[in-house]
Amino acid sequence: MGNKQIPLEVLDSGGSAYVSERKVYPRDVEGPLNRLRVAAVFWLLGMFYVFPWLRCDGRQAVLFDLPARKFHVFGITFWPQDFVFLAMLLMIAAMALFFFTALAGRLWCGYACPQTVWTEVFLWMESAIEGDRSKRMKLDAGPWNRDKLLRKGSKHAVWLLFALWTGFTFVGFFTPIKDLGARLWPFAGPETGWSGWETFWVLFYALATWGNAGFLREQVCKYMCPYARFQSAMFDRNTLIIAYDPMRGEPRGPRKRGLGSVLERARGLLDFSTASDYVFRASKHPSAATQAAHASSTITWDGDLGEVAPLPKFAPDELGDCIDCTICVQVCPTGIDIRNGLQYECIACGACIDACNEVMDKVGYPRGLIRYSTQNAIDGNASRVLRPRIIVYGLILLALMAGWAWGVGNRAPLIVEVLRDRNALYREVAGGIENSYTLKLVNKTDQPQRYHITLQSSGPALQLQGAAVAEVPASQVASLPLTVQAPADTRGRHAMQIVVRSEDGKAQSTVESSFFGSM
Repeated sequence: MGNKQIPLEVLDSGGSAYVSERKVYPRDVEGPLNRLRVAAVFWLLGMFYVFPWLRCDGRQAVLFDLPARKFHVFGITFWPQDFVFLAMLLMIAAMALFFFTALAGRLWCGYACPQTVWTEVFLWMESAIEGDRSKRMKLDAGPWNRDKLLRKGSKHAVWLLFALWTGFTFVGFFTPIKDLGARLWPFAGPETGWSGWETFWVLFYALATWGNAGFLREQVCKYMCPYARFQSAMFDRNTLIIAYDPMRGEPRGPRKRGLGSVLERARGLLDFSTASDYVFRASKHPSAATQAAHASSTITWDGDLGEVAPLPKFAPDELGDCIDCTICVQVCPTGIDIRNGLQYECIACGACIDACNEVMDKVGYPRGLIRYSTQNAIDGNASRVLRPRIIVYGLILLALMAGWAWGVGNRAPLIVEVLRDRNALYREVAGGIENSYTLKLVNKTDQPQRYHITLQSSGPALQLQGAAVAEVPASQVASLPLTVQAPADTRGRHAMQIVVRSEDGKAQSTVESSFFGSM
């Protein structure tokens, strides 16, 4: 298989290489997979729109405070020194993608991808205003009149408001959202309103949401998203995919009521090669129903196939279970015909499964003509879900998750850094020799802390000059000047340790440094 081909004569004649995309009008569908997808939309968008408004420990529960270089997530504050946890989180996300893709295909695309989630919401709003699939197609094909202007204008007004709210919420993850709302015009004057960058990101994210979910839709999945291109590297013949059973369904065609399923008739299942030939010939010579459904994909066939003969007219008792209703095509959000086989445009949303099962129920056939299965199972071979790559991916994913959880739970609540005074190696004073340092204390807790500072050294008797106690506010950094004194006869370099211990004894940190005497 390959990509959609532009005829050479078009290019040779100076024609455009751009192929206009036909708009896809997904049909509404009911079923367990659709209910699961709707639940995922509400859960994911609920987290996105609600989390910024939640409070935890007196602050916004989820706030990525870039100017202060702190990420607050439900009472846990991540500092720049915790970058390793962000790196581990990205590794967990990548490994989870590998694991679930190898196990069950494009679950991410069908149920959790932001493009899928927001497009689903935009389609709900479009259906509520313009009507079902046939009404939307009729409205777009008709002339511009008062009703069309009203419906199109209302749709885009609702889309725009939702997109602006999305942009506002997105910025609210980086700027306290209540403060952002309080500074929204006309609630605040120009002096206290949004900054230029805040305004830019609200409008930019709103425009991106409006354009991607309202106009580009499936084209983002087909042409812009790289995941669709490299997914085949993570698939094998035991990966769960959405598949049409051609041995049961072919040859397709309408029939009168009363004809039983092939599972109940003497015809039984076709052999794999015959079924594949029927699918191939049906794709090259689509029926009137398939053409009317406007199925589109970039599927092509390798090699010089020559002239492909159309399928003959079959007797009713020779037909398979597919009645060629094309409902599976009409409900597909990317507009493909799943009966042609696995295609990279398929986002594994399962809409065609719900639609086909509903049709099978109406005609009295067993469900599962289109189903979650593996290529081996469809071909009649043994299939294994638990296989070496799944075990390896799963063990690595568990190890990363356990390591991340342990690391976050056992983070040091105190960071101590010490810097020597670069202006002078040492100073001779009346009481001996002094070295100067700057002690940096990072209180990573949400409570003010009182720290006691002591010195340890196996060399000369070192004494800490000045206060040996430091008070650091919650989630703050304090820089303290530190002076260490030694006897006047101290010579050369001596190792020492600066020990910082919290008053409650829950945090302690030791840093190595050096004391220099006369050389």
